[in-house]
Amino acid sequence: MSVSIKYFASMRDRMGRGDEVVSLDGDITIAELWKKVADGADMPESTLVAVNMEYTDGAHVVKDGDEVAFFPPVTGG
Repeated sequence: MSVSIKYFASMRDRMGRGDEVVSLDGDITIAELWKKVADGADMPESTLVAVNMEYTDGAHVVKDGDEVAFFPPVTGG
């Protein structure tokens, strides 16, 4: 299966790319997907994640054709 990934703001800087398409062999959670694309590193606790433009969490299982977006935490004043 194939999943499209987008990285925003400081997540783009951290990953060194703005987007990519990843091929997967089966069911995988967002947290497992992050480990796969981040060379085994755990997903930062404060990371915001959206799948197909709806916020979710690291336990969400991705499906073929999903678009996953990783965002740094939002702060404001």
